[in-house]
Amino acid sequence: MDVKLLVDGKEVDLNEFVVKILAGTVAGAVTSLRGIKKDWKKIEIAVTK
Repeated sequence: MDVKLLVDGKEVDLNEFVVKILAGTVAGAVTSLRGIKKDWKKIEIAVTK
């Protein structure tokens, strides 16, 4: 899986461990939701404060 993290438009470098943690956590949470197929292609999250 490919993971990109942008904060205020700047991409943050992520090491392999962080990529695996983020990807696994987000994918696991999303695929557990009702109506989401297991063969999803892309998940996008935007957080604004």
